[in-house]
Amino acid sequence: MCHRRTGVGADGLIYLSADRATDGAIDIYNADGGWAQKSGNGLRIAAVHRRLTYRKQRVFSFRTGSGIDRVTLGRRIPGGYVATAQLGKPDFLTARVPVRTRRKYLINSPLKVGPLSLPVTCLSVGNPHTVLLVDNLDFDWKQLGGDIENAPPFPEGTNVEFVKVLSRRRLRVGEWERGAGATCSSGTGAAAAACAMVMLGLVDRRCRVEFEAGVLAVDWSADTNIIELTGPARFVMEGSFAFQ
Repeated sequence: MCHRRTGVGADGLIYLSADRATDGAIDIYNADGGWAQKSGNGLRIAAVHRRLTYRKQRVFSFRTGSGIDRVTLGRRIPGGYVATAQLGKPDFLTARVPVRTRRKYLINSPLKVGPLSLPVTCLSVGNPHTVLLVDNLDFDWKQLGGDIENAPPFPEGTNVEFVKVLSRRRLRVGEWERGAGATCSSGTGAAAAACAMVMLGLVDRRCRVEFEAGVLAVDWSADTNIIELTGPARFVMEGSFAFQ
């Protein structure tokens, strides 16, 4: 279904099922069929889908592979809403990302990937991320992203963010998603990139993250340690798909 030429074309599939304690349980399947613990954009999409189909509330909660997350719908836009998802607290402990290393944390620390030693920041925002600070995106970061995703230090693979700092409040990100490859936007990728750059002292806790397909706002609270992700989610199309 996700294939760009023989299917609808998507980064992944969201399976939304009933859950007694929430507005639904979300399972995320990447384009390669692998299961993902969480999707920041997926949470916002699920909330807008619920709102547009049959539930008229503005606040939703969903169960994901890493816990329960809340989504709040803001102003109406053509075809959807601006939605804010709470993604929980970032975790920089390498054992919980996970990363195979003797270091407790990897914060702009060298990590060997094949013949390269790369300065990386690794964290989990419900799923694993590896963030690299770059001067520009004028290189083959897609090839490098694939090499990092499947490198031996990452037993569960990793998402990879190549981050150029534009100002204290703006980042530009090249996104390589685990199981999907180069994508035009990632909610958890935006959160991971922002949190990593905050840890390096390069951006404010509230900033804008620019991708090829648009902009997401990230707010990492100094009081609660909770990450909030805000951006638009719009209806695109509907139809049926027959499996053979």
